[in-house]
Amino acid sequence: MHDTTALLVELGAVILGLGLIGRAAGRIGLSPIPLYLLAGLAFGHGGLIPLKASEEFTMVGAEIGVILLLLLLGLEYSASELVTSLKTQYPSGAVDFVLNATPGAVAALILGWGPVGAVALAGITWISSSGVIAKVMTDLGRLGNRETPVILGVLVMEDLAMAVYLPLLTAMLAGVSLAGGSLALLIALGTVGFVLYLALRHGRLISRAVSSDNPEMLLLVVLGLTVLVAGVAQQLQVSAAVGAFLVGIALSGEVAEGARKLLTPLRDLFAAVFFVFFGLSTNPADIPPVLLPAAVLAAVTLLTKIATGWYAARRAGIGSRGRWRAGGTLVARGEFSIVIAGLAVATEPRIGPLATAYVLILVIVGPLTARWTQPLAEKIRAMRDGGKADQGDAAVQEVAKSAPERRLGDHDDLTPEPAGEARGD
Repeated sequence: MHDTTALLVELGAVILGLGLIGRAAGRIGLSPIPLYLLAGLAFGHGGLIPLKASEEFTMVGAEIGVILLLLLLGLEYSASELVTSLKTQYPSGAVDFVLNATPGAVAALILGWGPVGAVALAGITWISSSGVIAKVMTDLGRLGNRETPVILGVLVMEDLAMAVYLPLLTAMLAGVSLAGGSLALLIALGTVGFVLYLALRHGRLISRAVSSDNPEMLLLVVLGLTVLVAGVAQQLQVSAAVGAFLVGIALSGEVAEGARKLLTPLRDLFAAVFFVFFGLSTNPADIPPVLLPAAVLAAVTLLTKIATGWYAARRAGIGSRGRWRAGGTLVARGEFSIVIAGLAVATEPRIGPLATAYVLILVIVGPLTARWTQPLAEKIRAMRDGGKADQGDAAVQEVAKSAPERRLGDHDDLTPEPAGEARGD
């Protein structure tokens, strides 16, 4: 079969399969991410039917998928929201980092992966999945709950931290010296600060320069600018993903809204390709040996993420039920964990199978903890108190007005309702 013909056949089969998988996942109320990973495992190296003709194209598509994931994430924020998050949410962000990055770093050192592996695995266990969490909150009807701004605030801090973490990890993976790593970090911090300044002071001018009434022109300009900036950022070892994220932050208003609508279908397509490619690059035979450490790590970080949400909600004055709901909702890991593993796998190949198993576990368990953590906590408390039902806290304060609002993905209705209309504690 001609190379081009084989490419078209394999690529068509992959895209059609992804569509069917996504539809099946939607019908059973499951995130499609674990199914994409399983599909990649089934047709990658060591799988049932290895896909060879489309491997190079899929690799490029995966790179574009990462860029679009971060671009769309940046489009969800304004520079002022990020600055507000830094000022009001940093204690919760610090607790989140300590509780959830530490188990990954310790596990990597125990497994003998060294400092670079420790930094990579720490990021994998640290960052929650915005996409999965957004869908879970929508499905459970919790968009107006009092704990919702707290959940979004933690996610904002995590996403903002990626602008510093990814360049640092990229420098370490490249094997640069301490001085070189420090320089890369300074460049990243300077770039982020410069973009935030431009977005705060001249955001309208930037958006006006990019703006177009023609959807085709807007799509081409935004996509071309993003890929160009991502390439330059990669050359500077700042990370292509961070470059795309900063482009999203710099755009605002109607331009950001229009670009989001145009690019969302492309993001969904190439993000699916990215997850499949990660599965393709992982040999299924490598997963059984790491299932036990992945399960132990998942169990530990499930508890630490619940503790993170509980602390953040308590700090915002949320009642007992809302604290448990916040913690359970934050458990799912997904796209960012795979992005980090994809960067690190070339330097530490053993991280790929462990990250795949870890994400598969928590992306499935996450929706379950979001639903059942609060009822289970109440039942345990009632048993401990001799069968008395939990009557809630004596007083529930208003949600901190400084909690940032944030939209996730296509869920533009995630802005919380006024506290008086909220459901639950």
